[in-house]
Amino acid sequence: MRKKRFIINAAITSSSSAIMNLVGISFNVYISNKVGPAGVGLFQLIMSVYGFSVTLASSGINLAATRMVADDLARKEKNATDYIMKKCLAYSAFFGFLSFILLFTMSDYLATNILNDKRTLLSLKALSISMIPIAMSSSMSGYFIAVRRVYKSASAQLFEQFVKITVSIITLELFSKKGIEYACLCMVLSGSISEIASFLYLYLLFYIDKKRYKTNKKYDNAMFSLCKIAIPVAFSAYLRSALITIEHILIPKSLKKSGLDSESSLKCYGIIHGMALPLLLFPSSVLKSFSGLLVPELSECATLGHRRQINHIISRMIKTTMLFSICVSGLYFTFADEIGYIIYKNANVGLYLRLLAPLCVVMYVDGIVDGMLKGLNQQVNSMWYNIIDSAVSVIAVITLLPRYGAGGYVAVIFISELLNAFLSLNRLIKISDFKVQFFSWILIPTVTIYTVGTLVNKLISANINAIYLIIKILFCIVFYLAMLIVFSIINLAPLKTIKRNRPASN
Repeated sequence: MRKKRFIINAAITSSSSAIMNLVGISFNVYISNKVGPAGVGLFQLIMSVYGFSVTLASSGINLAATRMVADDLARKEKNATDYIMKKCLAYSAFFGFLSFILLFTMSDYLATNILNDKRTLLSLKALSISMIPIAMSSSMSGYFIAVRRVYKSASAQLFEQFVKITVSIITLELFSKKGIEYACLCMVLSGSISEIASFLYLYLLFYIDKKRYKTNKKYDNAMFSLCKIAIPVAFSAYLRSALITIEHILIPKSLKKSGLDSESSLKCYGIIHGMALPLLLFPSSVLKSFSGLLVPELSECATLGHRRQINHIISRMIKTTMLFSICVSGLYFTFADEIGYIIYKNANVGLYLRLLAPLCVVMYVDGIVDGMLKGLNQQVNSMWYNIIDSAVSVIAVITLLPRYGAGGYVAVIFISELLNAFLSLNRLIKISDFKVQFFSWILIPTVTIYTVGTLVNKLISANINAIYLIIKILFCIVFYLAMLIVFSIINLAPLKTIKRNRPASN
């Protein structure tokens, strides 16, 4: 029953995440066509400030709510869940309000002196109104992960995406002709409205759901326990988010030092960060849901001392992630030009897709490992890895971009992702007994997908056509899976067992 529930929750979150990301990519295409690469670059610059504000607003509450509720349920007490969530929501309200005040009052200074672009002022003020609902929603999402009813938070995310896109399209059609400033304001304001709508929807679901845990029992030192989990995560997130914000503010400035003008630097930043990277990360939506669900699973196993189960979960997830990400990496590398042109009608997107495609493996594995470390109470170590990674990235931006331009930006992304993944994976190996199987998890899959991709590209029409592209990708995936079965890297035994145990029809 437990395994079945995990699979159901994973399927729900994976499906909803995939749908949202697919819609998100489609929406990004609409946005890029509406405002151009420079507009995308300016919007990404605004969102770098938004990222730090959200980090301050949430302050580690999602993980704290998940861990505390999951631990309470693991002990079979189920008496303090309601009390725990009251503390979590109070914590969220405080930090959400703090983030709102700081962003609203400092928006003029940020636009003028930090972003050096007055066109960002109205957007920054519009962003501030979403801080409190974002913080509260983060707490409730952690609760739904812990109680294994993630379909409720998933439905809230889908609702949020629907509201955001609907409002964005309406406002952009009305005001985008006024220029990039108002186009960015439309996108930001629609995001804030959707966050408020999503919060109200999620709170209604939470209010109904929490009644099953309604008791008068208290959790001793609940706020202390909450802060013990949330504050280390929060401080690491503050520092890392601040460094990331600094990095992304410095990128257009450093690109200008390489010889590009303001508009060209924003275009370059927009193509890489706002177009190519979202495409590369799109397939990882399937894995992100697993990463979040692993936190309560591993936390509960650790609480109960089930070390063998922990090692089994880690091994299965790392293997699955590697096999999946290697396939994605090979497909992006092989068909980068076609994907970039068909989706964005921009040849430069394809160039950066090919350059960054090998990083899919690193980014996807790092995302899963990060979730597992949090579930195993390793958030402090994860904190330091993220800080080191971000600090190195800032130094690399200052050093490489003025000299090498866009090529330097690509190098910075490689340095950042490889460093973080190495530190995180090394820590996971140290605290568990699992081992990476290089030959079957990495070598055979890599050789297979890159070889078949190259052959398919040569044998099937090279015309840039969506139909041909889909056929080629599907052929590569089928051949890749077939080879994994032939080499016994994946097996069909579970499917055979299900078929054998299926009741006969009357």
